[in-house]
Amino acid sequence: MALDVGTKRIGIALSDYLQVIAVPHSTINRQPENKAIEEIQKIARDNRVEKIVVGLPKNMDDSIGFQGQDCIDFSQKINGFDIILEDERLTSEEAENRLRERKIDFRKNKGLVDMESACVILEQFLGR
Repeated sequence: MALDVGTKRIGIALSDYLQVIAVPHSTINRQPENKAIEEIQKIARDNRVEKIVVGLPKNMDDSIGFQGQDCIDFSQKINGFDIILEDERLTSEEAENRLRERKIDFRKNKGLVDMESACVILEQFLGR
């Protein structure tokens, strides 16, 4: 399972049982945060997830800024699963490009970008 954690929404993607393919699952509201954590844990349990890959937005110089620290802090509140932080630089751009290629208009539904970004994050992790 992968999460693209934003300030407003969290994009969620899941892999198939062979851990080869990443598919978009859903987006959830980040606030209230305790409810978001509960929803993530429920989705993970319902799908027999063992590891949760959380996108870590690093700066281009590889440092961790405010957004990166926010994702680290958020991920530490998720209990019962192995949490892996995955560099997510440029995943939103990749997600938007993929949606454009499929002729999906995401301008009025940013949740589509969040789910696709979670897929990119998960694919990066699974590809190693």
